[in-house]
Amino acid sequence: MFEERSTEKLVVPNESCAPAEQKNPEEEVKKEILKKYRSLLRAAQAVIKTKEDKLRIKKAFELALAAHKDMRRKSGEPYIFHPIAVAEICLKELNLGVTSVVCALLHDTVEDTDISLEDIGNMFGTEVMNIIDGLTKIEGFVDNTESMQAENFRKILLTLSNDVRVILIKLADRLHNMRTLDHMKREKQLKIANETLYLYAPLAHRLGLYRMKTEMEDLALKYTDPEMYQDIVAKLKKSEEVRNRFINTFIQPIKKRLTEQGFSFEIKGRTKSLYSIYNKIKNKGVPFEEIYDIFAIRIIIDSDPEHEKSDCWRVYSCVTDFYQPKPDRLRDWISFPKSNGYESLHTTVMSPTGKWVEVQIRSRRMDEIAERGYAAHWKYKESSIETNIDEWLRKVRAILENADQSAVDFVESFKVDLVTEEIFVFTPKGELKNLVAGSTALDFAYEIHSDIGDHCLGAKVNGRLVPISHVLQSGDQVEIITSSKQKPKEDWLQFVKTSRARNKIRQALKEEKRQLAELGKEQFERKLRHLGLTFSEADVPKIQKFFQVSNIQDFYYKVATDVITNNDIRRFYKEETSGSWYSYLARRLKRRIEKSKPETPPLSELVKKTNRSEDSLIIGDDVTNLDYKLATCCNPIPGDEVFGFVTVNEGIKIHKTTCPNANTLMSNYAYRIIKARWTSREAIAFQAGIVIKGFDDVGIVNRITRIVSNQLKVNMKSINFDTHEGLFEGRMMVFVHDTKHLEDLMEKLRGVSGVISVERLN
Repeated sequence: MFEERSTEKLVVPNESCAPAEQKNPEEEVKKEILKKYRSLLRAAQAVIKTKEDKLRIKKAFELALAAHKDMRRKSGEPYIFHPIAVAEICLKELNLGVTSVVCALLHDTVEDTDISLEDIGNMFGTEVMNIIDGLTKIEGFVDNTESMQAENFRKILLTLSNDVRVILIKLADRLHNMRTLDHMKREKQLKIANETLYLYAPLAHRLGLYRMKTEMEDLALKYTDPEMYQDIVAKLKKSEEVRNRFINTFIQPIKKRLTEQGFSFEIKGRTKSLYSIYNKIKNKGVPFEEIYDIFAIRIIIDSDPEHEKSDCWRVYSCVTDFYQPKPDRLRDWISFPKSNGYESLHTTVMSPTGKWVEVQIRSRRMDEIAERGYAAHWKYKESSIETNIDEWLRKVRAILENADQSAVDFVESFKVDLVTEEIFVFTPKGELKNLVAGSTALDFAYEIHSDIGDHCLGAKVNGRLVPISHVLQSGDQVEIITSSKQKPKEDWLQFVKTSRARNKIRQALKEEKRQLAELGKEQFERKLRHLGLTFSEADVPKIQKFFQVSNIQDFYYKVATDVITNNDIRRFYKEETSGSWYSYLARRLKRRIEKSKPETPPLSELVKKTNRSEDSLIIGDDVTNLDYKLATCCNPIPGDEVFGFVTVNEGIKIHKTTCPNANTLMSNYAYRIIKARWTSREAIAFQAGIVIKGFDDVGIVNRITRIVSNQLKVNMKSINFDTHEGLFEGRMMVFVHDTKHLEDLMEKLRGVSGVISVERLN
């Protein structure tokens, strides 16, 4: 190891001097930069093996410092603080080496400064240059049919094909950006937070980086739904003391028994992440007070690899000696590790106070892998983590190498494999295969081999004949039935779940279309010879416009499949040569030619000004007379925090920032997002939904409707009540003026005797 204090001189710009008795701001900044650099070097001591390693880090730091010398972050601090922080995350949280530290320090230089990739290559070599290239965003013009952000996502994901360090450094970069998001404008906060939830947190999860994934999600929630975030934080803080007392009481008998059994162990309580609690409240309608797994007990044992599996089961036996387990909540990730290497034994047991408690049992090795995932990969070379992660990366590379769909489709397809839970199925010979939950027999066929998938006719699941669309369950044994006459069909894309299957089907369909297009070209040329006509490249634009096809191959394909007939071709040349083919186009659109997707007009044409009678919504910075529609997916009303999305055919649609679709829209179509906010308006009614739950008491419906109609004078559009075993759930659609009007109504309803909860229906 080499200590930072050496004879080498660190070059820092602005070497100006000042009187000793005065504080020079530039000197103070320089001291702070040096302080952070020394902190980085201390963190790097574990990976610095030679003097050359240390010189590479110093060289990268000085280049980044010089390149970013005049740049400041939104917080006002020197920009160099950011690459130093990213490099520290790579070291402390991801266990990466010297090359990754160098790349982290330089990751923004090509994108934000005058330094080129060639400069990086000349100074640091090809390996560093390629990683920096992967970290550099795509620049340039993208029209409204494309998504620059999706293209950047695709570029990042494609680096999995050669160097996973690009992904890891990018995750470190995103984590630091999330930690410092307070200083950004509100619309920028929403965009970055939604991107993080959409891709980066799922990617961290898939690589087993649970600690990073959890922090990203919690920070994103802070900006996407700040009210709920603060509410959950407050409730967790309020219940912390009671929770800690409960945990201490719960673990006492377990600690005593494990000590008697001779285990070396650690027991700690783990509170459920803010985002996980939020999802339970939002998606399952469970109030905070009723979430039984708000915390879990984690038992970590010191055990050698040969005995850790049996030792974990011995610990399980000790736990269940005191507490009754819930049979359907046993999760054995030790016998069947997740594909990202996660290993742990989970059980849920009943405490003496009548509360369910999740207990996680794992070895020290398993715990480190569970927390740091891929980052712990090389520390345990002989463990199953290597096999599992390498196997997943092999699948990913196969998908990425053949992916040819649009950037948005590509990212959406890949994301399925990131966020979906896993199932385990067996081949007829007992070989275990991991698939995403919801996979079908056809997905399994493509998992075995692309040829088997292409010719899959059906399957036998546990000895029973099923169709290729049959959804598999964990533990199924699957045998694929094939036929040489079978071939991929367009409707297969409707039910396959995995990106591998979807890409293989698309490739096969594309190849079939290419072959038919070749045949169609021969037919077209033969027809022209028969008519005594000739074809030239100058005819291509006219053909595309006349037949409404995006390219000449689509034209040939439609000729081969008889969508475009000989009479259509004759009519084209007749109309074209007579000069009236443009007028024929309007009639042609109503005929049976398959219409391709219309071109997207520019945003300036999509957004048309109109004289709205209500001056209620400001779109952009100060424009109030733009036409808009309220999105039906989230039904925003005045008072909700909203944004505008420019659609292709329906102008501007207004969504709530907490809309279920906000995540996807802000991530893939950020260039079509525009600011929007409510202003004061006249009393105009907006539709909103309310869900009421309570005890099925005589007169309860009458008491509720009396408050709605008589006390608050709220008009109801519809009302529906269902009862079951003494409880009721009612749904009302009402007309309110704004969120305050709605909240007043909900607060009144909460005070009705017999009502348990009142929530807004999203």
